[in-house]
Parts: sequence; C-alpha cells; structure tokens
Amino acid sequence: MAIAAMSLCACVEKNPLLKEWDTPFGIPPFEEIKTEHFVPAIKKAIEVHDAEIAAIVNSKEEPTFENTVLAYDKSGELLSDVYGVFGNVESMAFNDEVAEASNIITPLMSEHSNNIQLNDALFQRIKSVYDRKDQLGLDAAQLRLVDNVYKSFARNGAALPEDKKAELKEVNAAISNLQLKFSQNLIKETAAWKLEIKDKADLAGLSEDFIAEAASRAKAAGLTDRWIVGLDNPSVMPFLQSAANRDLRIKVLDAYLNRCNNNNAEDNKDICAEIIRLKLRKAQILGFDTYVDFQLDDRMAKNSENVYKLLGQVWKPSLAAAGRELKDIKAMAAKDGITTVQAADWRYYSSLAKAEKYSIDEEAMRPYFRYENVREGIFYVANRLFGITFERLENVPLPHPEAEAFECKDVDGSSLGVIFMDMFARPGEKSNGAWCGGYRDQKYDENGNKITPIVTICGNFARPVGDKPSLLTADETETFFHEFGHALASFLIDVRYPGISYFDHDFVEVPSQLNEHWAFAPEVLNVYAKHYQTGEVIPIELVNKYIESKNYGQGFAMTELIAAMYLDLGLYGQSEIPDNYKVLSAESRILKEIGLIDEIPPRYRAPYFLHIFSHGYDVGYYSYLWAQVLDNDAFRAFEETGDIFNQELARKYRYEILKRGDEADAGELYRNFRGHDATVDALLEHNGLK
Repeated sequence: MAIAAMSLCACVEKNPLLKEWDTPFGIPPFEEIKTEHFVPAIKKAIEVHDAEIAAIVNSKEEPTFENTVLAYDKSGELLSDVYGVFGNVESMAFNDEVAEASNIITPLMSEHSNNIQLNDALFQRIKSVYDRKDQLGLDAAQLRLVDNVYKSFARNGAALPEDKKAELKEVNAAISNLQLKFSQNLIKETAAWKLEIKDKADLAGLSEDFIAEAASRAKAAGLTDRWIVGLDNPSVMPFLQSAANRDLRIKVLDAYLNRCNNNNAEDNKDICAEIIRLKLRKAQILGFDTYVDFQLDDRMAKNSENVYKLLGQVWKPSLAAAGRELKDIKAMAAKDGITTVQAADWRYYSSLAKAEKYSIDEEAMRPYFRYENVREGIFYVANRLFGITFERLENVPLPHPEAEAFECKDVDGSSLGVIFMDMFARPGEKSNGAWCGGYRDQKYDENGNKITPIVTICGNFARPVGDKPSLLTADETETFFHEFGHALASFLIDVRYPGISYFDHDFVEVPSQLNEHWAFAPEVLNVYAKHYQTGEVIPIELVNKYIESKNYGQGFAMTELIAAMYLDLGLYGQSEIPDNYKVLSAESRILKEIGLIDEIPPRYRAPYFLHIFSHGYDVGYYSYLWAQVLDNDAFRAFEETGDIFNQELARKYRYEILKRGDEADAGELYRNFRGHDATVDALLEHNGLK
C-alpha cells in the first residue's frame, strides 16, 4: 500500500505517535506504531512546531530571554519525539515501506528546518536578545544558550539577503535528499551481495563459530549444505582475517570495497560528487572559501591548519609502523609462495604474524567474551567509576523483539534513564556497524522537573546459533564498551536547556573512547571474561599475551583510520569543483599524496563513506583522532593516581565534563578536569607509536 493511501486511514486522533505516551518511563509505544503512522505524525508535529514559532514571532512584547530564546529552545518537542522514533526505525528496521516514508519525510523535515533557520522575524528577535545579553542579568548557562542560538541562526544563513536565502533553501533540500538516497543505496547494496560457498574446503582457517553462522545464513536463505558470507562487518571482517582461500578473500574484499560503485541503480559516485558540489556552494553562500572552512569555524579545532597538524603528528609514526608490519606480512606470505602481497592479504597474514610473534590466537579469547558477560562487565565498570547501577526492565515496550531494556539508577537510587540494547546483525534491515542513539534527551519540564533520557545502543554482533551463545571478538568487545561510553554521557549530562545539552563535535567521541580503556584492564577482565561453558576466568597468561600483542597492528589500524580523515578533508577542502569531477579520481589523488601503502585497503571509499555523506561527520571524521588525544590523556590521569577506579577523579570527570555538556567551551571543561591541555604523547605511547 502506498504511503499516501496509508495516511488516509491513519487518523491523527488514533495515531499512537501523537497521543500522550502513557507507558513506563514515557517510552514510545513501539508495539502500537506502524510505518503508516509516521508521515501523518510528522506532518502534524511540524504544524505544532510552526504554531510555536509563530507565537514567538507574533508576540507584541519586547524580545526577552524567556519569551524568545527560551521559548525557541523549548519548541518542537513533539516533532523531536516523533522524528526520534522514525530516525531509529530507519537504521534498525529498514524496508521498502520505511524507505517510501523516508522519501516523503526527508524533504518535509528539510523544508521545515529551512523555514525556521531562515525566518528573518524570528532571527531579529533572537538578535535583539543577543545584542543586549550583557544587560539582562542572565546567568552563565543562559548566556551560553543565547550565544548558541544566535550563532546557529547566523551560521545557517539567517542574516543573508532574501535571494541568497532562497538559494540556500534549495541547496539544503537537495543535500538532504541526496544524503537519504546515499544511505538507502548502501543498505541495499550491502545486503544484496552474498558469497555462496559450496565446498567445505573453502572454509579452511575459519572458526567453528563463523562456519556455524555462515551455515545459519544459508539455511535462512533456503540453502542446505551451503555457507553464506555477506558484506556486513560480522561476516566480512572475520572472513578477511581468517579465510585461507586467497581467491575468495580477494573476491570478498573487492565486493566490499566496491559497494555502491557498480554502475547500477545503487551507485553512489555521482551522488558523492553532487553532495560535494552542493556543500561547497552552501559554504560559499555563507561567506566561506571551502566547506572545510565553514565546518571548522565553530569547533575546537577552529581551522584546517590545526587538524592537519594533528594528523601529521600521528600519520608519520603510523605509516612507519605499517611499513614494519608489511615486512612481517611479506615474510608470512612468502611461506605460501606469494611474492606480491595484495590488500586482501593484509588482515590474514597480519593475524598469522601476530600469532607467531606473540603465540596468541585471538579466536581462543572468544569463549570468554560471551555477549551477556561483556554487558555485565560494562555495567561493572560504570558502577565502580560512578556508583550507578543497571536493572533489567520487563514488560516495557521494546523497539525490536531482540532488544533488551535496562533502567540506569544513580547512587541514591534515583532514575537516570532507560537504555535499550539491540546488538545482533540483521543484514538488509539494520545499518552496518555500531552506534548509540536515543529517543529522548535529558531535559527539564516547565516546572523544573528533570525528564530522564531514553538511550539505545545498536550493534551487528553475530547472533546465538543453536545452543551456542553470541561470542564476541576482542574488537567487538571494545566496540561495546565504546558505544556504552556514549550512553554514559547521555545519562550523566545534567543541564537546564536543550540548546546546551550536547558536546562539541570534536569532543563527542571522548566519553566513548575513554570508556574503551577499561575493557581489557586485568581487574576488569577478571570480573566479566569467563568461559561460557566452564565459567573459568580468562587465564592471566592469555590476558598478558593479548595486552602485550595489542599494539601489534596499530600501524595498519591508525593508518587506515587517518587516511579516511585525509580523504574527508580532501574531498570537502576544494574551493571549486570542475564540471567533469570524478570522486574516485579525487580519492585516488588524495590517498596517493599522503603516501598510503598500496597493500593497505582503504577503510572507506567515497561511495560507501556513510559518515561523511549521510551521517553528519562531513569534515568531522578527524574528530575520532582529536578525541583520542583527549581520551588517552584523560586515562593517563587515572593511571597517574595508581588506581584506574580513582573515585575522586571519576567524580571530577563526571561533574566537570559529563554533567556540563556545552555549558562552557569544551577545552575549558577539559582543563578544569585535567589541569592542562592534552598533548599527543599519551596517544602515541598507548598505541606503541612513540
């Protein structure tokens, strides 16, 4: 049924998205919500938001903090709630009906955002408050909110003449539609490709767990005595690391690297080029030479010079380490008679070289990383640091039948919010990778009562097969800790106004990356890393070997990461785009200029670089490295005390940084915590690159 027809029967009065959510913790009533409800709910919520904006604009009173800036900051709650549900459905339960709804909702949201950000009457009222802010008796948080709201409007073109506003609206709408198409193409292309293995000999080198999962995929596809390998990370990455069949590794990697680059309906090359061209035009309308200049103008980094300086500090030692690793890889490959190493060989022979150097088989660690145990280890760390606890919730609405729900409670027993965990892969339905999102941010109601957040963590771990539970790799375990760090930031932030209830873009990865540092600390492993069959705690010898070997391969890991950062900056750093612009030619030039080793496969190629073409990390992928400088320096602070669970330092981190969000400049907050600015030294040492 077409969405337009659906909406006819989805009366607003009966729409569960528009009713008051009379559910535990105000969780969305997921079981009642159908795809057909989203379009009419979004339309109604936009109407409500428009009325709220009109009330501000049409007020006859002199603009004040309360009737203008605060009123604007609190507007749009219904739209935020409804769109929050839909945004998560897009990434967790994608199908043709959701895609159809997206194609209607995306331009509606883009137009609505433009209409507000380019509303001159609204901007003039906000500017009036901004110009008089120092005479209004505002406290620090209120002043910060006024600054943020004013700068947001100014950066989005509110001060432009009408003809430029009209052009900017068109550009923004086109970008929004292309970003949606990019994302949908990638989901479809990733799900569509499958390697069907018929000969069991082609499974040599792969773990029993992987083989069982591949057989399960084949069975789901109606195939017997077959195994299926897909392009989602839980399938493709273990295959590239462990499959002995070189021809199949080459075939799989080629398919992975060429997603959305197959000259078919899901090809993203022209979309990439047009997004780059449109974002440059947007930047130039707003008075900047390049889109990089525009994006960095209000971030911690400030300018591209500072970003490139950081990248250069880490790139050189990383590339040198990768060169040393390549020698080991070539030596291992030579034993198999391979004289020319290819990109599809790197993970495989690097794994063999690591095992030989350190006598470690990372697959031997999997039985100790049962999903449920890792989750309890994550809760343990949060409790040791902040005293918070997590209690499983039963009989509450769930965003997906596979999701789990937990209530986060503070030391005094008060609720800090709810977290959903939806951690298993659903190829073709769920976006690839792992992420932390939410259905509601922390906020305060008009009576000053705190409304706690509703957070979700999503992953793509291999699901249980038969009687065997989901067993994570060391990398997946670290990823779980990472995403939970984002959740902690959502739970522990405590500010009065939505407009300051977030972190600077360059700081947003610090809480997640910092949380990774506890994942493999021996005292933490002793708590959660228990064999799923025997209950035996992971042997200290295995732990020591892993820790000793952990930095092996950092040359590859950091090089592919930073190369993606250079690619992001290079694609968006141009001041003009030729008519015959080819994004893959630009990509090749950028990677060649930085000297990326040919044998290292790119972490991302432009046609599937979702972060920078759809997910808001455009001219922002560098922030993972920027945050690494900060998180390594912050963890060193704990190490310097001799206690990684130092309570005084944990309280300082919570109340000087996490609690405050954007109440002050992120650099200032970090200095309040650490006593000085971070340097790159701890990052280089932690990764064995110094």
